[in-house]
Amino acid sequence: MIPESFKQDLLNRADMVELVSRYVQLKKAGANYLGLCPFHSEKSPSFTVSPAKQFYHCFGCGAHGNAIGFLMSYSSLGYVDAIKDLASSLGMQVPEAVPRSPAEAVRRERETDLYALMETAMDHYRAELRKSPRAIDYLKGRGLSGEIAARYRIGYAPDDWQGLRAAFGRYEEPGLVECGLVIANEGKRYDRFRDRIMFPITNARGAVIGFGGRVIGEGEPKYLNSPETPLFEKGREVYGLVQAREAIQRARKVLIVEGYMDVVALAQHGIGYAVATLGTATTPVHVSKLLRLADEIVFCFDGDGAGRKAAWRALEVSLPLAVDNKPIRFLFLPKEHDPDSCVRAEGSEAFEQRVRGAVPLSGFLVSELRAATDLASAEGRSQFMVAARGHLQKLTAPALKLQITKEVAELAQLTREEAEQILGTAAEPRAYARPAPPRQQFAAPSTLEWKLLTCVAAHPVLARGLELGVLDPALPETQVLAELAHWIAGLGAADTAMSALLIENFQGRSEAELLFNAQAAAADARLADEDLARQFDQIQVRLRLARRREALQDMQKRLAAGHLSRDEFAEYGRELAEVKNMELSLRSES
Repeated sequence: MIPESFKQDLLNRADMVELVSRYVQLKKAGANYLGLCPFHSEKSPSFTVSPAKQFYHCFGCGAHGNAIGFLMSYSSLGYVDAIKDLASSLGMQVPEAVPRSPAEAVRRERETDLYALMETAMDHYRAELRKSPRAIDYLKGRGLSGEIAARYRIGYAPDDWQGLRAAFGRYEEPGLVECGLVIANEGKRYDRFRDRIMFPITNARGAVIGFGGRVIGEGEPKYLNSPETPLFEKGREVYGLVQAREAIQRARKVLIVEGYMDVVALAQHGIGYAVATLGTATTPVHVSKLLRLADEIVFCFDGDGAGRKAAWRALEVSLPLAVDNKPIRFLFLPKEHDPDSCVRAEGSEAFEQRVRGAVPLSGFLVSELRAATDLASAEGRSQFMVAARGHLQKLTAPALKLQITKEVAELAQLTREEAEQILGTAAEPRAYARPAPPRQQFAAPSTLEWKLLTCVAAHPVLARGLELGVLDPALPETQVLAELAHWIAGLGAADTAMSALLIENFQGRSEAELLFNAQAAAADARLADEDLARQFDQIQVRLRLARRREALQDMQKRLAAGHLSRDEFAEYGRELAEVKNMELSLRSES
């Protein structure tokens, strides 16, 4: 149901090395990257990722594929979910194709209508802000410029029970209730948001899905969010991600704060990589989404008791999702400050210094466990171990788990082995999401056509130079080569990641097994593209020679039977000389 053109664009944009590095520690090894295979147990790395070809291959178990296949295998995602996950990490929105059923068509059409309503409401709130000196003065008093207000598309909901009536022709439109803009109660309708600064909440592609409203002056609640709707699920979204994406990529980290004003105030001071949770505790979806975008997560909380409790909840959510090469840290501000007031009081450089000094997850975990027990007594150390056990068992990052286990062991006055026995953290055989099946022995054909297929499978652009007329039409490998030639002709000259696209195009087709075995055989041979191109040319010469030899043998039979005319005899002589020249040329090249 997903358009082929979108999948091609997605794989062209994906960075296979960056994707795999989120889960596997890779080291540069020549033109490729090398690491321990995530699909089978091994002590010496045999798992390679090619940045040029945008696919992975394990020389040990034979696992190979493109970015979509890697997410499916590593994260146990379905095909569509893997595409959506990859697209989300690249800031791309999967286009909606033809719906599968009439009910699905109605649902999608309804969602389209709701998006339009939310966009209209945002435009209305922004227009109302321009007409409200009180709201403008409030934002200026918080240190915000017009540029930042425009960037985050901030607006104002007037103090009017039916202020949205001016924005919509039909205030009775059911969609206004469905998307949370209007409340219907005992036959009456009124706006949900009144006399509030309005912060639009957007999805990954920038479409408005909800609002957060901050009261001006006194009033409760201070922040009011849109309810859960068909467009908006609080536990899956963060505020300001669209505006922060480029800054996150530059800084390679993301700062998670608690309020809308914190995000925009930090952006006003040049700290653009902050996002906020939406009036809910941190969820696994938040952490997973942001770990895909950044190399480091920094949670920022107030330094009071409530802030430390919220930080502890974020730590518990993060433990199963932490990876060895992407640190998670915790920043605690002075009790009198939140991020908004802190950056305004101290300035951006001082705040950045606080971010750089944030406490790592391991430090926060151990310090909180220590503070709750008396390590001076055997009983206290026992309590410490019991408290640590549940948290360390959640942790899946092997190197980080080992480091914390060693630290816990020292504090409890135990050896690491004793601590591992008590904590239940001793290394166990890894449970792979989708372990690689035992590698099947493939009986590779001995034909020249097979050797040609291995060259093309590894370096698909070579298919543009295929001479199909010299191939044996009866061979399965010839049929696959013909399909490859047809496929490559449909790709633009500027298309990249052709190996990844090839995998995607032929997945599930009858030619796939032979083609992917050829690709794996070529990867096992570890030939550079220049060597493959040279081998490709030589094989085609040998194939042309083989066809000319066959024609020559036919002439020889007719000559022996006396069936050659004078002109055909002359042609036989020329063909014989040409074959000898080709044989000499091949011998000299080899």
